[in-house]
Amino acid sequence: MEDKYIELLKKKCAETSYRKLMALDNTKLHDFIGKYAGLCNPDSVFIGDDSDEDAQYIRNKALEIGEERELAIQGHTIHYDGYNDQARDKAQTKYLLSEVMELGATLNTIDKEEGLIEVHEYLKDSMAGKEMLVLFFCLGPANSEFSIPCVQITDSSYVAHSEYILYRRGYRQFERIGNSEDFFRIMHSAGALENMVSKDVDKRRVYIDLEENIVYSTNTQYAGNTVGLKKLSLRLAIHKASGEDWLAEHMLVMGVHGPDGRVTYFTGAYPSACGKTSTAMMRGESIVGDDIAYLRHRDGKVYAVNVESGIFGIIQNVNAKDDPLIWEVLTSPNEVIFSNVLVTENKTPFWLGDGREMPESGINHSGQWVKGKKDSKGNEITHSHKNARYTVKLRSLKNLDSKLDDAQGAETKGIIYGGRDSNTWSPLQQSFDWAHGVITMGASLESETTSATLGKEGVRQFCPMSNIDFVSVSLGRYISNHLKFADSLDSPPAIFAANYFLKDKKTGEYVTGMQDKRVWIKWMELRVNNDVDAIKTPTGFIPKYEDLKKLFKQVLDTDYAEEDYIKQFTLRIPENLQKIERITEIYKTKVSDTPNILFSILEEQKKRLKAAQEKYGDYVVPEIWL
Repeated sequence: MEDKYIELLKKKCAETSYRKLMALDNTKLHDFIGKYAGLCNPDSVFIGDDSDEDAQYIRNKALEIGEERELAIQGHTIHYDGYNDQARDKAQTKYLLSEVMELGATLNTIDKEEGLIEVHEYLKDSMAGKEMLVLFFCLGPANSEFSIPCVQITDSSYVAHSEYILYRRGYRQFERIGNSEDFFRIMHSAGALENMVSKDVDKRRVYIDLEENIVYSTNTQYAGNTVGLKKLSLRLAIHKASGEDWLAEHMLVMGVHGPDGRVTYFTGAYPSACGKTSTAMMRGESIVGDDIAYLRHRDGKVYAVNVESGIFGIIQNVNAKDDPLIWEVLTSPNEVIFSNVLVTENKTPFWLGDGREMPESGINHSGQWVKGKKDSKGNEITHSHKNARYTVKLRSLKNLDSKLDDAQGAETKGIIYGGRDSNTWSPLQQSFDWAHGVITMGASLESETTSATLGKEGVRQFCPMSNIDFVSVSLGRYISNHLKFADSLDSPPAIFAANYFLKDKKTGEYVTGMQDKRVWIKWMELRVNNDVDAIKTPTGFIPKYEDLKKLFKQVLDTDYAEEDYIKQFTLRIPENLQKIERITEIYKTKVSDTPNILFSILEEQKKRLKAAQEKYGDYVVPEIWL
């Protein structure tokens, strides 16, 4: 450690904190902490380790300073972000671009020197009057090939508390790595506070330095912008994985339970609010993770781990009927942080779609709330924000899979790509092979926008692999990495496309029920284990009616009408052709290093669709392909 930092940290740290820091023999770590302790100028510096006592200190502090408030049920707290700080700020999330880096035109960048000057200006004295919290976590199971140690600096006890719930503790991981420089660094300050929320959101910045593996976040509290180990570190991990032949993905990991006690593991990539958490939490199956996965190949097979050990989930529409497992966690004594929901006078939280009668008044993200309240623009303020969240430990769930902390990972036999698509994709299809799935289902993924990101809802957005917001290499290289990943595999995982949001062309109503996805996942499990056949169409394999009819009865105890099957699996050729045109245009005009195989696979699919259109018309019922 530089001499100038030694005296500073001795002065700022209590004796126990200083001792914990110096027990980690890592120069790069010490200098990082010393640099920002000097720049941010906190009154004190707290160094956390893996102890329960330090975790409790953070919980208590969040309540003491008012970033969280206790609710009626033991262990439940409420946190509010500022009214204009309710989602990921994509516009102000930028990569620091040096002269030697090339990230491609699709990524949001800022000159590295310019960005560092700006963010350091905002960080200067940002912690005056506060305590700097220095915490250590591990992405992925500890002490495994998947492990990435991380240090988080923050002045927000809410952010720190969230991370203690969401991540594995990592102080001992830093003991293991010694003086290695291979770790992620996160520097966050909520900035000036007003009523315990970030005041200067116009100066909200999230900057990512891929060369130094550092994330900077200022003037924001919303967890998507501040919990550095989440999507911010996903960007660092994607860049790291790109050079090391593994994949860091925006994916769930789950165990699907098949016949005779068989458990088959799947990963799945869905944009926010498109069914990822509800799929991972599916009744009758077991959850490993709901958001971020690392995938590595070993001995010709793919293994996946959940990067996290908790859930930061969208709470809208979570209710007792549709989500009984998570509902039980949210309504019984557990460690739970609610954010941006309504809290009534008796300290009970309410949210949109919870199945209960809406209260007349309470406190929410806008302050004191009454039914009919409007904001400064005349828009009615709902009692709970559409992007309101819950933060819970995975170990609180009864359906937790035993693979959560398995250092070897879960052998993965299927990968699902799902988006919010109202008019094109059928609810379920399987690719012909790995490359066809990567290109036509992963790299071609589109989704209609939701409240999870800032901006207008309902706009169709290009979202390859459900990762466009987080990809940190050029898009062409990212796709090539996926294609190359299968080179050493004996039998690559099957790739599926899922769509829970297809609508009837005439009525505009959804053609699937909320629970139908339980049937789709069971069919996928049977399919990857060669227990069912499928129908080949121009865009992929679809299930046979007889197999789905049997599964609907087994899984949902309902009779599956052939009329519903036809609506769901009729091939919509004009819409599919339009999609190919949109995707091809994007890769031709906006991605300079698109691999040629992408265009050839899309062109082959286009030819198959046109041939079918000439022979059968625009809309082709499934029986035609038999």
